Amino acid sequence: MRTRFILIDTSHAGNVGGAARAMKVMGFDDLVLVNPRWKNVLRKEETIQRASGANDVLDRARVVDTLDEALDGVSHLCATAMTPRDFGPPTRAPREHFSRLLADAAAPGAVQPEGVAFLFGSERFGMKNEDVYRSHACLSIPTNPSFGSLNLAAAVQLVAYDWRQALGGFAVTPSTPERLAADARAVAGMLEHLERALVAVDFLDPEAPKKLMPRLNALFNRAVPTEEEVHILRGVAKAMLQTADKARR
Repeated sequence: MRTRFILIDTSHAGNVGGAARAMKVMGFDDLVLVNPRWKNVLRKEETIQRASGANDVLDRARVVDTLDEALDGVSHLCATAMTPRDFGPPTRAPREHFSRLLADAAAPGAVQPEGVAFLFGSERFGMKNEDVYRSHACLSIPTNPSFGSLNLAAAVQLVAYDWRQALGGFAVTPSTPERLAADARAVAGMLEHLERALVAVDFLDPEAPKKLMPRLNALFNRAVPTEEEVHILRGVAKAMLQTADKARR
């Protein structure tokens, strides 16, 4: 589904770069700026630095004078602002609204939205009521009730994340190799080795072993050690036996 992020009356260049970065990490690249403080904001040094490599999003971004110009090809608008007190669209958390939106779009015979736009107002004044009135929903990010002040780029990141998750999200790529558990034979051999070491250091009395080894067996079954970890424990047992032998001699 076509997705556009629209920043209205943005006053800080760094927030434009931060918004571009937030969009790119969530796989979005359609950014439109409506009447920003600087017409050349996409080329300002602070913008580029805060984008942290999302230069392609900045290169694709457009600067327009009015919200009408920013809405071409978009049919569903989400304001990120408080609903005006007199009347206006419903206020919902992003996840709730996105779930409803996609469910409605999937219903038999439903009219598919041509595109979705997320509107973000000025850092100083928020959004104008007339811009909120034309939106289909007001998105309210659940925050600490006593402190809900979000930086503009942070708000873009949160909305972009929830929207990407609603669309299916990205798979998490493991950064470490999969753990391969040692087989039962290797664990049994390690326990036998460890038992001899515990006897050698006088921790285990072979005449009255009680349930020490079965308890250790249960412990290692819960831990599911890898082959490498079994080798480490056998190395510990070997060092214990060597130290005990030296002490006897």
